[in-house]
Order: sequence, then C-alpha cells, then structure tokens
Amino acid sequence: MSKFTVSGRWQARDGWQTFEKEIEAENEDVAREHTYAEFGSKHGLKRTQVEIEEVGA
Repeated sequence: MSKFTVSGRWQARDGWQTFEKEIEAENEDVAREHTYAEFGSKHGLKRTQVEIEEVGA
C-alpha cells in the first residue's frame, strides 16, 4: 500500500475549511473513498459537502 496526500475543502458551520490528509491506500480512487468515509463518519457530512481537489502520491 502507498501513502497518498489528499487535499481539498469541506463545508463547516462557518464556511468552507481546507484540509490535507495522509491516507494509506492501494490507489488514488481508494484514497478518495477513505477520505469521504472519514469525513462522513467524524463530521456527519455528505459527499457533496466534501470537495477533493488533489490526490498525490
């Protein structure tokens, strides 16, 4: 598994907040899915409330 850096922004109560996370995954698509799942789980957000701008190795 490789480490990917996922960056983007998410919708908070007071506007959009930027984020950058390190995710360990098999490929970029799986890294995106893990990011959506984590924000949904921790912050109760839907996928439309998370905008992933870049996924890099």
